Amino acid sequence: MITDQDVKHIAALARIHISQDQVPGFTKNLEDILKYVKQLELLDVTAVNPTSHVVAFKNMVRSDHVLPSLTQKEALSVAVESKDDSFKVPLVIE
Repeated sequence: MITDQDVKHIAALARIHISQDQVPGFTKNLEDILKYVKQLELLDVTAVNPTSHVVAFKNMVRSDHVLPSLTQKEALSVAVESKDDSFKVPLVIE
């Protein structure tokens, strides 16, 4: 049985703010989820192989093609500020 305190605790752990008006709805939703999980626990899955994905995946690797790119001068031409052939940016960490 899920209590209002359980719902508030779970919401706090998830860093979700819920109003007092929302607590009964979440309580019912969590109870329904747990009932469904109990139904799933009754299934015989001894013949089912463990999987990490429902759909079979293979390593999706594309071929690497060298394409023309910007020269250093072209890349720096759009910089707000540059120094010593590099982008100059504001200091972030002091």
